[in-house]
Amino acid sequence: MATKTTAEKLATIQKGYTLEGATIELGAAIIDGELHKDAPVRLPLAMMNRHGLVAGATGTGKTVTLHMMAEQLSTAGVPVFLADIKGDLSGLATAAAGSDKLRARTDSIGQAWAGKTFPVEFLALGGDGNGVPVRATVTSFGPILLSRIMELNDTQESSLQLVFYFADKNGLELIDLKDLRAVIQFLTSDEGKDKLEELGGLSKATAGVILREIVNLEAQGLEKFFGEPEFDTAELLRTAPDGRGVVTCLELPTLQTKPMLFSTFLMWLLADLFEDLPEAGDLDKPKLVFFLDEAHLLFNGASKAFLDAITTTVRLIRSKGVGIFFVTQTPKDVPADVLGQLANRVQHALRAFTPEDAKALKATVSTFPLSDYDLEETLTSAGIGEAVITVMNEKGAPTPVALTRLRAPESVMGPSEEALVRSTVAGSALLGKYGTAVDNPSAFEKLTGKAAAPTGPAVPEPAAGGPAAGGPASAGNYDVDAEARRIEEEILGRPSSRPAQAPEPQYSEPQFDEAQYSEPRESEPRASRTRAKAPRTRQAQPRQPEPQTGGMMGDLGGVLGGALGGGLKSMARSMGTQLGRELLRGVFGTSSRRRRR
Repeated sequence: MATKTTAEKLATIQKGYTLEGATIELGAAIIDGELHKDAPVRLPLAMMNRHGLVAGATGTGKTVTLHMMAEQLSTAGVPVFLADIKGDLSGLATAAAGSDKLRARTDSIGQAWAGKTFPVEFLALGGDGNGVPVRATVTSFGPILLSRIMELNDTQESSLQLVFYFADKNGLELIDLKDLRAVIQFLTSDEGKDKLEELGGLSKATAGVILREIVNLEAQGLEKFFGEPEFDTAELLRTAPDGRGVVTCLELPTLQTKPMLFSTFLMWLLADLFEDLPEAGDLDKPKLVFFLDEAHLLFNGASKAFLDAITTTVRLIRSKGVGIFFVTQTPKDVPADVLGQLANRVQHALRAFTPEDAKALKATVSTFPLSDYDLEETLTSAGIGEAVITVMNEKGAPTPVALTRLRAPESVMGPSEEALVRSTVAGSALLGKYGTAVDNPSAFEKLTGKAAAPTGPAVPEPAAGGPAAGGPASAGNYDVDAEARRIEEEILGRPSSRPAQAPEPQYSEPQFDEAQYSEPRESEPRASRTRAKAPRTRQAQPRQPEPQTGGMMGDLGGVLGGALGGGLKSMARSMGTQLGRELLRGVFGTSSRRRRR
């Protein structure tokens, strides 16, 4: 093949990045060692929900790249979520000061630079930092993500799913870790041993392992991440009064020592958005762009159920208007099924100091389209603030590969003053909603009979025989063993070996009056409500009964999805949908009160 001239290469890039709609400006192309500011490299705003990868060796400028992209997304009215691991993304709230060196760089790529501030919201997991506290209930977090934090094996994870299933069916709200601990202690006690046997797949020894892991989490101080008021992920979708998208920075000052919790909590945020957002199709701009820094932490040692759930979320959340950018060192850090969903690529320099580095370099080169660059040489010689880029154009085809000198951020590339961060948090509308933890009646109180600190009018006493009177609600018309036999017969295609119990007159939900412990039902739909949900106060207003539309097949779907793991989740969800029943748990085994109403 004939070698192209520099002019021909320039024309190829200019044509490939001539786009009609709104774009994110990434920088200017470098061709044959020469910078061409007349060859701008862009990313179509409408294609940001096709996901992306920002990769490169440590110190090559990945964080500055996502900083620069976040600024432009905010300006375009797109909310952004950033995990601030190093603590230097808070600089978005402070305008950068110009310098001769900076001006020379921005002029060379044709960037009209001016120092600016951006609307930033600071969050902190459980209040571990200066930001507004972010909490999730244990039941919302779900068994798959919680198993990930506790590093349970597949058998233990399946057993934890059975515990969650038992709690769901018996009206035992799992708000914090003491609730989950109380349920497992009940199942392993003399009083609860019959219930434990009914669960079949949960051995007392495995329950003990899970209980020890929960105690270990509490000893590490992680209990503060679980509780109420639970953070409503709709808060991530806000825009400022001037129309710019709010940039939400999740502060992680001490979580570098707890990487598993950090990565798993981010997936909870995504899973919650995935379950709540409606289908949107192709939009002119995304509803939200999510940057997952240190993405390799998500996948290291992950179970198959966890990886399957991530793959499903990445594949399907695009149609809900959410873009995900994974930020890591090499594409090898991301599983092939996920990597195949990432249409936009910003690859910073790689190093080839070891044989393993050389393999990673070759693997990275193989993932790019054919180009006019010698990518092995280009990727090892690119400077700081330069990257090899290919994105999806407006017609859905990859743009030409272009070595690019990237734009400079217009806010501070580093942390803002702590006083500014504190004042921003103090003035946040979210602080009043999420700033103070509450402890409402839940599984722990029901099983132990201890009252929680009152947060509203007195809660009526449970009916005789209910959980607070002596353990969780009895199965009533619901027979766990009978359902287990149905599952076994359905899967194995033969009569169950389990002993039959006396026939029940009908198959229905447990007769537990959840209204005594539940928050009032809100009449208006989620979309019309204020995005921020107020702290739950357990007002003594009756909750409307849930429609009994599930029947046997609806509950069978719940068991298959919850008790047998992620592998049968899609089948279970499909069955429930066909019967008009909303399953309580999503693709990660997550749940949320606002989805259960």
